[in-house]
Amino acid sequence: MSLSPSRVFAELNAVRPPDQTSPIMGTAVVVGGSVAGLLAARVLSDYADSVVIIDRDDPQVSGARPGVPQGTQLHALLPGGLLQLQRLFPGFREQAVAHGAIEAPPAARRSYLDGRLKVVVPDEDDSLAGSRPLLEGLIRQQVLRLPNVKTVTARATGLVFEGEAVTGVRCDVGGVPGVERGDLVVDAMGRSSKLSDWLERADWERPVTRRMTMHLNYATALFRRTEENPAATVVLALHTPGTMADVAGAAFFAIEGGRWMAMMAGYGDDRPGRTSEDFVRRLREQFPPEFGAVAENEMLGDVQTYHHADSRRRDFHALKRFPAGLISVGDAIASFNPVYGQGMTAAALHAACLSTYLRSGPDLTVPAHHYLALQKVVVDAAWSISTSADLALPHVDAPYPRGYRVSSWASRQIITATVTDVTTARRFNDVVSMRVHPRSLARPGVILGALRANRRAR
Repeated sequence: MSLSPSRVFAELNAVRPPDQTSPIMGTAVVVGGSVAGLLAARVLSDYADSVVIIDRDDPQVSGARPGVPQGTQLHALLPGGLLQLQRLFPGFREQAVAHGAIEAPPAARRSYLDGRLKVVVPDEDDSLAGSRPLLEGLIRQQVLRLPNVKTVTARATGLVFEGEAVTGVRCDVGGVPGVERGDLVVDAMGRSSKLSDWLERADWERPVTRRMTMHLNYATALFRRTEENPAATVVLALHTPGTMADVAGAAFFAIEGGRWMAMMAGYGDDRPGRTSEDFVRRLREQFPPEFGAVAENEMLGDVQTYHHADSRRRDFHALKRFPAGLISVGDAIASFNPVYGQGMTAAALHAACLSTYLRSGPDLTVPAHHYLALQKVVVDAAWSISTSADLALPHVDAPYPRGYRVSSWASRQIITATVTDVTTARRFNDVVSMRVHPRSLARPGVILGALRANRRAR
């Protein structure tokens, strides 16, 4: 099924929940209770009599969860993701701020490229700064308040197939095997999803899994924040490949509890910031003065490290034979280099794909090809943003797509122009925040505008 990517993005960014519920199924089962699973459950609550979330983590436990090993690291909620959350949960922004999240309007967001401060883009789209446990916890509270949603603390062990359809999930509840029946099963098991194995075990085709190895090393630390209302609440600094810096980038956000959360990242053998001394030294010496000011504060706890081996995607859309009653969302379908902060926003757009699909009144006894086609557009967009940048890294050895040399040159011109040119920066931000499809940057007028801006800057 061929869809216009630009039109799909416009439709997904405009989709809203129905004014009233209109059930088209009895029970929906969501396997996995992280952000992607919770957002899918919220959408399904409008179209199912009941929604069951199967998760191995106890939903009543607050803070970082064992099922989210990267939960202690810095996370970004891009403006596109915040827009989707506000539509699914009216008043979400206000609730988040009341619980300590920090508003990040354009004037409070600063971005540096190789030490140069990028132009501030005047627009009306805000973001939120807060820890992953805070944002995920607020989403969970909202979802579990829904009268037709319940959770089961269990370990999913397989699928139930009847003919050409999935009709349930096998699970282990405290050592006792059981089955949760459903008209639609949603795989939200994350990067470690077992769905491909389960399909193969039941004599279904296994999807191709594409990987791009980049060996990203993350380090995150918390610092005490004395300013109640800091002028800058989200600050990022990136080093382009070829600058000879062993730190690819750093960022710090103001988060709840009067804290700064700071992160730095390196690739391959570069593991910057593994000790508190190294972390503080690099913030002071290798980044703009704001980073050094954060490092002057008391460090709270230890540096938390995380290794992200690769970006990966599972191409379920390409399977010639796929069971009815089954879809995937979030990292279970595609996970990307976390430096670009796409995770939660991509999960929100997957939820928008699900809402659009269910709104059409589909026949759930046949495979969800329309949903897969919509989701492919979102995955392709995030994949192109992430991997095109990763291919520029000197240690990444992966097949280059056709026309990469030309597209890479154009991308460099656009990214350079974002430092000084408001128009180019706004268009670039719209793409990075996943409000507009990346193809919009390939228009001749955009590239010519970037070239003119760079010429003026020189």
